Amino acid sequence: MSAWALEGDLDADAIACSTTFELEWPPRSGRLRTFPEVDRAGWFALDAAREKLLSAQAPFVDRLAEAVC
Repeated sequence: MSAWALEGDLDADAIACSTTFELEWPPRSGRLRTFPEVDRAGWFALDAAREKLLSAQAPFVDRLAEAVC
């Protein structure tokens, strides 16, 4: 999972195209399948972002809050 922040207006719903990667799926099947790297995008308020991100990514939100407040 990745997180970005920006100031401006960007329509997250417009992110319809992604690069892909190959993965053996199901595991140990010998079959490679292609998956998109980005399956969805969204913008969230800081509190909502903290809930959605992995706990290890919370410092990103804290640094962002310090930078913009």
